[in-house]
Amino acid sequence: MTNIQSGTAGSLLLPVVAAALVDLDGRVLLQQRPEGKSLAGLWEFPGGKVEAGETPEAALIRELEEELGIAVPHACLAPAAFASAGLGERHLLLLLYITRKWSGVPRALEASALRWVRPADMHGLAMPPADRPLIGLLDALI
Repeated sequence: MTNIQSGTAGSLLLPVVAAALVDLDGRVLLQQRPEGKSLAGLWEFPGGKVEAGETPEAALIRELEEELGIAVPHACLAPAAFASAGLGERHLLLLLYITRKWSGVPRALEASALRWVRPADMHGLAMPPADRPLIGLLDALI
């Protein structure tokens, strides 16, 4: 895990990557955080922490393979937006990418469930604080 010292005294910046996988109907794949993890039961964009020595794109490709069992080519990841949220002594920086191409069928390998949702319908779902600001942007982009 990469922690970068930020300008705020004592806080660490935690870089996290996530993907908005968009299907042919303009829906985005969300996964539900499993019991036993922080924020259990909330719906989120698939992804995870950037490990030491990884680029954000390499981290996202790895996370999508681990969490969903899919392969996404680097060239098919389009940077879309970022969000920022405090996490106690750490500060999360979420980098969101959009992709419309991947190999394989997404499966809930590390999540409780998967759901394809139109961005406008995400407002009614319980989502982590860092994911919420990205909904309006996705709705405008897709």
